[in-house]
Amino acid sequence: MRALTEIEQRLDDIIVAHGEPTSTDELLRCGEEVLEHWVAAKNLQPTMNKQEGFRLLALHRQGAQGDASFNACRETCRELVYHYNLMAELDDNPNERNACLQMMALVANHLVLFVSGKMAEAGLGDFCCSSKPLHGENIQISEISDA
Repeated sequence: MRALTEIEQRLDDIIVAHGEPTSTDELLRCGEEVLEHWVAAKNLQPTMNKQEGFRLLALHRQGAQGDASFNACRETCRELVYHYNLMAELDDNPNERNACLQMMALVANHLVLFVSGKMAEAGLGDFCCSSKPLHGENIQISEISDA
């Protein structure tokens, strides 16, 4: 399992490059790795089970147990799965496929930011990544990235 910073860097490379070679499988795996970090931080073994055909959704379910605020990223996980499924239905139009991959990368990046923030601030999640604790006057960016 890669570090969250490595995952975030890979996603940034994909987003900035507008066409950095990637696949839906890689982007889905990035989401899974992010949730593996959250589950491991709760001293649990990340599940290998699937929910509705996706391990990502099973990991989310596992991570949300006992922490209702973690449900704030449920729709982010579902959106990642939606775009994964959408790619299977798209024609071979490279512009449409690239746009879908870019959206998947953005959604996966949102998941990284949410989980990173949640790990840095235990109460984060009630208001997603625009939560006041992340943007408070007394919190320095270096404090978050060092956590």
